[in-house]
Amino acid sequence: MSAESAPPEPEFPLPDTNWEMTREFWAAAAREELVIPRCDGCDRWNWYPSEQCPGCGETNLPWTAVSGRGTLFSWAVVRRAFVKPFAEKVPYVTGLVALNEDPAVRLVAGIVDCRPDQLRVDLPLRVVFRPLSFPGVSREVVAPMFAPAV
Repeated sequence: MSAESAPPEPEFPLPDTNWEMTREFWAAAAREELVIPRCDGCDRWNWYPSEQCPGCGETNLPWTAVSGRGTLFSWAVVRRAFVKPFAEKVPYVTGLVALNEDPAVRLVAGIVDCRPDQLRVDLPLRVVFRPLSFPGVSREVVAPMFAPAV
């Protein structure tokens, strides 16, 4: 691949949407779809993506659409930006979301559309897709985030 046809380098702190292990996750998010690898051998959901299923060793792990529903397992309210590009975003909430398809599958994501004092363990959530952008970074990425299920 020549330098002219190479995909653009990720701009920190945006995720690397071209990394082979998560490329399909970010492509699906751009289509407003949440996908997780699922083993063809034992049907186990595999998050974080890996080259083979930790359950049975199968290497065929197709990206499979999930409902985008889950519950809040844990969260943190970030009030101080430890990385300068996040300074304009504080305070914000990052959470660990247990997916309904398999509560052992937990995604780290932004929690949006609610006040921090409204959060509680097992709060039902639904995926929403929002642009992720930062001052001084020329592009943005559509990212799955979670909001209270209404």
